[in-house]
Amino acid sequence: MRVAPYHQKPGWQRFFAGIVIGALISWFVFLFQFGVLQDKQIQKISEQENDIIDLKKSNDILIDDAKKLNEENKNKLKIQDFDIVFANRKNVNLSSLDLHILKNSVTEVLNSLIGQDIQTLSKNKELLFRAIENRDFELDDKKYKLKIHTVFVDTTLEISLNIELVK
Repeated sequence: MRVAPYHQKPGWQRFFAGIVIGALISWFVFLFQFGVLQDKQIQKISEQENDIIDLKKSNDILIDDAKKLNEENKNKLKIQDFDIVFANRKNVNLSSLDLHILKNSVTEVLNSLIGQDIQTLSKNKELLFRAIENRDFELDDKKYKLKIHTVFVDTTLEISLNIELVK
């Protein structure tokens, strides 16, 4: 057995030369594209590192400010959360989804109270009553009024509400 002498025929020589030249050209194109993509990635990473450093500095400043404010207001308790309960939910026959929507609506009304002093809220309970009782809450083309049944003020503001249908 012997190997065929393809290296002597010019057609086969051009074919193999084309394969080698094509492989070299494709390798250089690959290296160029890979280099461009790596350069973009390096630039993006350096920008993100700078952003992280800036955000850490601003976070440290905000934490220091919060610590200073906490030290100044050590003796003042603040409202941190709400607990809303509907006292007559069984009598009204609303679905749990409707009760959840009503609770979220009341929470949206009361969100401005988070972080306020408990003493300030105690002095201005009438504003709290007016904010809830003077508003109509609409569910499924029906309007409901909420009447405050009980209020307990601690770091968690606990409110018990009665639901009434507006005619």
